[in-house]
Amino acid sequence: MIAEIGLAALWLAAALAVLQLLGGVLALRGGTTSDIAALTRPAAILQGGLVAVSFGALLYVFAITDLSVKLVAMNSHTLKPLIFKLSGAWGNHEGSMLLWVTVMALAGALIAGIERRLPERTMQATLAAQGFVALGFYAFLLLSSNPFERLAQPAVEGLGLNPLLQDIGLALHPPTLYFGYVGLSVAFSFAVGALVTKQVTPAFARAMRPWILGAWVFLTLGITAGSYWAYYELGWGGYWFWDPVENASLMPWLAATALLHSASVLASRDALRVWTIMLGVVAFSMSMLGTFLVRSGILTSVHAFAVDPERGSFILFLLALYIGGALLLFALRAGAISEGERFSVASREGALVVNNVMLSAILAVVLLGTLYPLLTEAFDVRVSVGPPYFNPVGAVFTFPMLAVMAVGPLLRWRRDGFGRQTKELALIGALLLSGLILFALLFGMAILPLLGLSMAIALAVASFLPLKGRKLRRVPIETWGMVIAHFGIAVALFGMASESAFSTEKLAALEEGGTTQVGPWSVQLQAVEPVAGPNWTALSGRMTVAYDGGEPSEITPQSRNFWAPPQQTTESVLVTRWNGQLYAVMGGDSNDGRWQLRLWWKPFVTFIWYGGLLIALGGVLALVGRVRKDLKRRFVKRRGAERRTEMEELA
Repeated sequence: MIAEIGLAALWLAAALAVLQLLGGVLALRGGTTSDIAALTRPAAILQGGLVAVSFGALLYVFAITDLSVKLVAMNSHTLKPLIFKLSGAWGNHEGSMLLWVTVMALAGALIAGIERRLPERTMQATLAAQGFVALGFYAFLLLSSNPFERLAQPAVEGLGLNPLLQDIGLALHPPTLYFGYVGLSVAFSFAVGALVTKQVTPAFARAMRPWILGAWVFLTLGITAGSYWAYYELGWGGYWFWDPVENASLMPWLAATALLHSASVLASRDALRVWTIMLGVVAFSMSMLGTFLVRSGILTSVHAFAVDPERGSFILFLLALYIGGALLLFALRAGAISEGERFSVASREGALVVNNVMLSAILAVVLLGTLYPLLTEAFDVRVSVGPPYFNPVGAVFTFPMLAVMAVGPLLRWRRDGFGRQTKELALIGALLLSGLILFALLFGMAILPLLGLSMAIALAVASFLPLKGRKLRRVPIETWGMVIAHFGIAVALFGMASESAFSTEKLAALEEGGTTQVGPWSVQLQAVEPVAGPNWTALSGRMTVAYDGGEPSEITPQSRNFWAPPQQTTESVLVTRWNGQLYAVMGGDSNDGRWQLRLWWKPFVTFIWYGGLLIALGGVLALVGRVRKDLKRRFVKRRGAERRTEMEELA
């Protein structure tokens, strides 16, 4: 019965999406505008509630392991821990799409309920665009990927969830990415609404900016969590492999970063109007492309949920409809958008434009490297595009972008000259040059890690230079957000370069009692013991490890065998110090009484994820600061209107 309630709520929500779309369109065309327009906002709000009921029903059938529901039988098991039963609700194709639609509908409801800054025509167009986007996903779920489909005969037992996904990281990684993707869909709807009504104004950018910021924060957290999950769960010792599914989340982040800075310029300085609209379309295009790659069956990956060509064709149709329609609308209306305020190249706006161009170039590099193997495979030619392409080609645009990012916040708006910041520029240049010379002489490392370490140090110092000469208590929260986010990029870059330059790997075959050395760590295999979990058995290697002759500690990496579904996995163990991590993986028996071990010492690798968290924290602070300013602006405006009314009454 619960499944039927969920399906009925989904159908009703789809009907309300149609009403929301029709209401917005007819309101824009005039005629019965007032009657139809009155239904648009309530339809969006009620739609959000109905989809929340639908997703709640899906969570419930997974929590009780209702094996009469096909999705549960295919992706769950009675012996799974509850947390993995619940996360299994979105660890599959249908459930992940329902989560997407749920977040989208709730976002639309929030817009309809609280947004009052834009002209009503622009809001009607925005809600109509949001309804149009949601309607395609409703059709996809109801016609092609019904999450509540019943089995003719309930299954005796479920097939279980991929063991690699039975990890607490799955409870965080997909939802945060979906929040980011949906935030970009909201920005897309705002962009379409502004294009339709030709109201590309600072007020439009201020209304859109919190959604971009929120999407950017969630994408940052999702990518950071996904990177760390791959690092410790897959057992290969890396944090990024340039897998197409990893790239599917990176590309929207790159576009969102460019869009965020462009929207901030439009909101504050009334410039970059056309550029902001274009980036709004591109950012959502990248999130839709990622959806197609992951859920169309075109990729084989632990992340890829679909193998049905019909579903892939459906998503490809939606991709062509949304993105093709938006690009056509942009081509027809972009000429009618006024240029906005002008600025010189030597200005903060100029620096932001340069960085946006660099981000767009990096996005093009990642997009080409992701799609090229798929294109060649269509002609029966298999190629692999990985780090040897992405790292050097991406670096061509990344390092100039970072250099401009170090200098840009020091410049004034509109017009400036570099002579005013001679001391700061000299300091940044000296730090960069000193780092290059010092690291080259001491370590003789490769060019990319050398540039990365030197740039990280220079950027870390440059991040705080905008605070120079200011009373820290009076610095706006959003400025602190910028400083911390830029510092986070420096920290993450330092971690990436250190991991590349200083990591040490050791493959060893030890008998019980044997010892080996990796970097400053000594490792002794004490014993190999069988252990059992709730839905797995394992061989656990009991080891003692000591850093540089210090106090030993015990670790227990495992080689696990799951039976629901049957699969073997490695459970790595990480020993974290302030200056890096020891990474240990337990292998199999060598058939001569020895056991295979794979060990890494990775100096400062944790800085990668510390940096990601700092970047997200900077985004949160910027969001809080912007929202507070907007609320204050609204309050002042409302009080001014009230006072004018009082004066008119007294007169």
